[in-house]
Amino acid sequence: MTFQFLEDFTELLNDKKKYNVVIEVDQEQNKKTFTAHSSVLSYRSSYFNKELTKNTISKDDDNNTIKIITKPDISSLTFEIILKYIYGGIIDIEMIAANELEFEELSEKLENFFIKSKASWLKTHFFLLSILNRDNLQIKESEIWDYVIEWGITQNPTLPEKLEEWFDENFMTLKTTLQQCLPLIRFFHISSFDVMDKVKPYNKILDKQLWNDLEQHFILPDQPVKSIILPPRLVLTQELPARVYNAFSTIINKEHAAIISSWIDNRTVSYSFINNPYEFQLILRGSKDGFSPRTFWDTCDGHADTIVVTKVEGTNEIIGGFNPLSWNKTKIGYMKTNKSFIFSFKDNIQNPIISRVKDEYGALWYSHYKGRYGPYFGHDEFVMYSDASSFTRDKQNWCKSSIDSCYEKSIRTTNDEFSIIDYEVFKVVSKSTWFNLSFFD
Repeated sequence: MTFQFLEDFTELLNDKKKYNVVIEVDQEQNKKTFTAHSSVLSYRSSYFNKELTKNTISKDDDNNTIKIITKPDISSLTFEIILKYIYGGIIDIEMIAANELEFEELSEKLENFFIKSKASWLKTHFFLLSILNRDNLQIKESEIWDYVIEWGITQNPTLPEKLEEWFDENFMTLKTTLQQCLPLIRFFHISSFDVMDKVKPYNKILDKQLWNDLEQHFILPDQPVKSIILPPRLVLTQELPARVYNAFSTIINKEHAAIISSWIDNRTVSYSFINNPYEFQLILRGSKDGFSPRTFWDTCDGHADTIVVTKVEGTNEIIGGFNPLSWNKTKIGYMKTNKSFIFSFKDNIQNPIISRVKDEYGALWYSHYKGRYGPYFGHDEFVMYSDASSFTRDKQNWCKSSIDSCYEKSIRTTNDEFSIIDYEVFKVVSKSTWFNLSFFD
């Protein structure tokens, strides 16, 4: 299967007279030579850009300078596929050597394109077996199990959302989907705690003998079992270089973002962090940009489709709201919308509370007045306020519920007023839109 991404230089590739690069690929007995052009190679690949500065120089029959690149570890068939991409922008799914040649365009942007635009193709063609067969996966076996279960459920969208609502036929459906994956899970290298916490709820998809052997293994680990015990995966023991990790948020994680995205789309079944169609782009972070109301209005002015999240001091509570309208610091008064909502996460992602607007004429209050108010949802249902130029001051923010409430229900069960330790504002952007705008940057 192929996809066209970039401008087409195929005619130049077929021109065998104006080349100035020769690439030799494959082992000596199968060696094949390709001709190419340094300008195209450098433009398409940083690898070739570096290689062209250091490789052997020769002369052709007309005394023209030719650069020679040798890649014996790449087959001629694979390199022919790669050249199709370099010159024609044509991507073949079997470009197994592309990563080595450093095509930056084929990394994150290509991944997002397939997830969003070719989701149905991926569900049909992408399979986990090649990954599960690897011995060098640097993650816990219990996490591999989590991904396998999530992938299997994704293939069967009709399965009930809550596991306690599953019947035997639902487990059989999942078992059928994962029948080739399950033998590759190294169950006997999952901790007893994770077996009980993660595997046991789905034990009906396992062979009865395997489940019995697992139970026995954790009680009597020295006793033989009938099931095949696969070896543990290899774990790197050498110290890895420090890795810089840029979390998109210091308050919420990808699971929170997936749930909030589901609320935006009014879904009854939540997105997973894998199939979340939205990108949360950070606009403002209090601990980085400042906590004054004026900073909020100056930074967020003109931005629509935004999420505000706050971290409540002294608790694990997260309180936030979604505004589909543009923040506008020149306006004062109530703004009309029937798409806004407020929410809270009391204990991480467990038991979240969402409260949708019920009075669209009082959904949001815009007030830059005297620089005291920031985000203001409804009739005091969720308000960030400060008379001292800092939302972090004690009990300067509040959530309330009243008879004339503009939202369905209160999102907080504790005291009305609270202080925060940080807050963030994100712009919610469709990944498909983001891909279309940025792929050719």
